[in-house]
Amino acid sequence: MSQVTTTDLYEVTMALSYLREDMRAPATFSLFVRDLPPGRGFLVAAGLEAALDYLGRFRVGRSDVQDFAAALRRPVEDLEPLHGLSFDGEVRAVPEGRLVLAGEPLLEVTAPLPQAQLVETYLLALLCHQTAVASKAARCVVAAAGRPLIDFSLRRAHGPEAGLQAARLGALVGFAGTSNIAAARRYGIAAAGTMAHSYVESFPSEEAAFRAFARTHPGPVTFLVDTYDTERGVATAARVLADLGLGPECAVRLDSGDLGALARRARTTLDAAGPAGVRIIASGGLDEYEVDRLVRDGAPIDAYAVGSKVGTAADAPYLDMAYKLVEYDGRPVMKLSSAKVTAPGRKQVFRGPGLHDVVGLANEPPPEGTEPLLNTVMRGGLRTGPPDTLAAARARFETDLAALPEEARRIEDPLAPVPAASTRLTTLTTVVRHRIEARTGAGRWTS
Repeated sequence: MSQVTTTDLYEVTMALSYLREDMRAPATFSLFVRDLPPGRGFLVAAGLEAALDYLGRFRVGRSDVQDFAAALRRPVEDLEPLHGLSFDGEVRAVPEGRLVLAGEPLLEVTAPLPQAQLVETYLLALLCHQTAVASKAARCVVAAAGRPLIDFSLRRAHGPEAGLQAARLGALVGFAGTSNIAAARRYGIAAAGTMAHSYVESFPSEEAAFRAFARTHPGPVTFLVDTYDTERGVATAARVLADLGLGPECAVRLDSGDLGALARRARTTLDAAGPAGVRIIASGGLDEYEVDRLVRDGAPIDAYAVGSKVGTAADAPYLDMAYKLVEYDGRPVMKLSSAKVTAPGRKQVFRGPGLHDVVGLANEPPPEGTEPLLNTVMRGGLRTGPPDTLAAARARFETDLAALPEEARRIEDPLAPVPAASTRLTTLTTVVRHRIEARTGAGRWTS
């Protein structure tokens, strides 16, 4: 089964109808987030690379047509017009790593209407999940205030593929490593990990476990010290490290309890009894809120391992993301539904200093002192350049984050910047609205 059939049924029914009605003119769909989730002052654009890979491979094959027909309980011949359909359109998008705000298109697809319609669901699934997780990970980077972060999310991610994405997205915003070996190999990320409580429990004592682990792994080691009694575990770890002459780059990991208080006592024990340079790593259900609290309290923690809550974007696991038609056959269109009004026309986001953004039309000149965010990344169904790199995306993220107003960076109660609409976009919206209302009477029942 191909990725083509990973779609909602109504995408197929609409595309088939367009083909039968000979509605093949270019259509532009805009993908954007209507509103930021509570507790978010910004989003990090992510998922574009996977989206371009998908579009580049997109082609409705014979087996896809058979699957569509089976889903619709119709003869295969009825779905035959879809056979051979591939994506040969244009994509304009915000590069991965850039910060985006509510109402700003992350991506715009322009292609013959049946093509642009059929790819909707998959594109939304890719960009929605990855932007949500990247944004959560980015807030951890802000909270850690320069301390290294490690991705531990794989085992509770929403599936193995989601775990791979989480590791990549963590690296995109500056995480130092991941426990996920497949992600480490695929994306060139440092692999990091320690031991489980079950390992310690398998030995007659913590000391026996630590010594056995060090014999097998002679390089820098990290001992998990809270299997029984954390303070005794730290003292045991310090003694074993000193006996073996291990110190710099080695660490103890705290995984439960009052991490701030335990870290302070562990630091005192290590400094008094252990070799120099032993670090303290904290884990155990952490997210940006807890990391921020520990950093603000001055806890002597050198690195944080974050997992379940970050890899699933636990407090905001989805985004109010939409993929809406804004132009068909040269005609700007818009939706007037209550609370879901869309703006017509192909768009561009013009970024000014401090993320003072203006959403305008794609063909209007940029306001003075601004730069356009959306670039043409696919034309004729082919990429316009080589695949992007994590290093480039990370550099863009760091640049935008440095320019973000402090109130939007806050972990607690952030205040997100609100983009403005250009005069031309505002005028077009008014004209199209009046045209629709005159034709349909859409505004007749509104007060």
